[in-house]
Formats: sequence, C-alpha cells, structure tokens
Amino acid sequence: MAVLWESGPSTVSQIRVALSKREINLAHNTVLTILRILEEKGRVGRTLEGRAHRYAALVAREAAGASAITRLLETVFGGSADQLLTHLAHDPRFSPSEIRRLRHLLNERLAKGDPG
Repeated sequence: MAVLWESGPSTVSQIRVALSKREINLAHNTVLTILRILEEKGRVGRTLEGRAHRYAALVAREAAGASAITRLLETVFGGSADQLLTHLAHDPRFSPSEIRRLRHLLNERLAKGDPG
C-alpha cells in the first residue's frame, strides 16, 4: 500500500522495483497475491493496461492507518491506549524530539477538552 500511496497507480513490476529499493525482494506472484487480497478487501482497484494490470489504492493512508492502529490496539494491547502509549514512550527507536512531539500533541488534546 505504501508504494501505491507514494508512487500512484502501478503495475506489479513497478511495485516490485519500488520494494527492492527498500530492500524488500518479493517474487512477482507474491506481490500479485497480496494485491489480489487487497482488492478483495476493497483496499485497491485495478485497470487493464495492455497485458498488465495497474493497481491503485482505494483507501487513503490516514484511513488505513486508523484501521491498523485500532487492530493493533485491540489485538496487541487488549484495547488499552495507556499500554500502547507506555510502550511508545519506552521504545528506544523514538528520539527525545519525537517523544516531545507526542507530549505536545497530548497536551493540545487535553487543552481542547476533547473527551474522545
């Protein structure tokens, strides 16, 4: 999905090239299988272009991200946002500036009095 969001509608071959630049090497059939599953789920669409199909994202990155976070929260953290935030705060991959940004976002939310 990231390739389709960043590059726009693409063929399987174009997706494989984009993935290989990220050091992700998948066989043609593997990429095609993933795209077919995403198509069945309504996440991507395809159009025939010559002998190949061009696949395009049908859902926005933000919507897909929200859905993924919800699944992650439910399946990994038992629905606990507190546990997720605790995990993020202690993850060494996040820099102090990223943690400050997260703190700023949370403080903004509190200042607005947003209960949601």
